[in-house]
Amino acid sequence: MTATRPPAADTSVGRALRVVDVVAEMGDGATPKAIARRLGFTLPTTYRLLTMLVEEGYLVRLREPRGYGLGYRMGALARRLADQVAAPWSVQAVLHDMHEAAGAASYYAVIRGGDVVVAHLDACPDHPGDGAPRVGEPAPAHALAAGKVLLAWLDRRRLADVLATPLPAFTPGTVTDRAMLDRELRRCRELGSAVEVEELRPDRAGMASPVRGPGGAVVGAVALSVSRVELMARWSELERVVRDGAARAGAGLSRPVAVG
Repeated sequence: MTATRPPAADTSVGRALRVVDVVAEMGDGATPKAIARRLGFTLPTTYRLLTMLVEEGYLVRLREPRGYGLGYRMGALARRLADQVAAPWSVQAVLHDMHEAAGAASYYAVIRGGDVVVAHLDACPDHPGDGAPRVGEPAPAHALAAGKVLLAWLDRRRLADVLATPLPAFTPGTVTDRAMLDRELRRCRELGSAVEVEELRPDRAGMASPVRGPGGAVVGAVALSVSRVELMARWSELERVVRDGAARAGAGLSRPVAVG
C-alpha cells in the first residue's frame, strides 16, 4: 500500500532499520548521541547497532564530517531496485517520443505488490517532470493520473490492497472521499484515460492512459506531467499523445522478441 509503514521497533532488525532511516535523514556526520536522542535508544544500544550496520556495509564511519553516513551497499540496493522495476526498452522508447511530441515529461507506472510505482521517467531540463513521483518509489495512487488508471481496472479485493486507508490529502484538491474516487475510476474505465489537477502538487497536473499486455489486461499506465494551465489549454492534444502512447506501448509489449 502507498502508506509508509515504520519499521517495527521491538526487534533488533527493526531498531537497525530505524537507525538507517535516521542517518539518511540527518546526512553525513550523524553522531551516535544525536541518533540515540532522536530514537530514544541508549548509547550502548546505538553503538552496537552502528557497529553492526558498518560491518554489513549499510553505513560508513566518517572522519570528515565526523560521524556516520549511508554505506555504499545502500547504493547497490537502490540500483538493483531500479533494475527490477525498470520499464521495457520498447516502453522507454515510446515515453521518449511522447516527451518530444507533447513537450512535457512522460512516465510509466506499474503496480508492484501493494504499491503503484513509477518505473521510468523521460524528462529534460526544460520539462523536468517535477509533478511526477520519483522512479522506483511508491506513489499515492489516488492523487496521480497514472495511479487512477491502474486502480480503475483492479477488482475490489485488489483495490483494497493498493489503496491507503484513509486516503491522505496532499493538496486541497486531493480526492480523499472514497465514493468520489470510485466515481472517478468508473469514468476512467468509460473514457480510457484519467487526469489529476493539483491533487499531488500545487499547480501540477497530469493525464494518463492504460497500457494493455498481450492478454488484454492492464499492465501499466503511460502519463504526461504538465502544469495546470497547460492541461487546460492543451487538453485534446495531450489526450491524443497519451492514448497513442498507450496503444504503442501495449503493441510493443505484445511483439515477440527476436532471439539470436
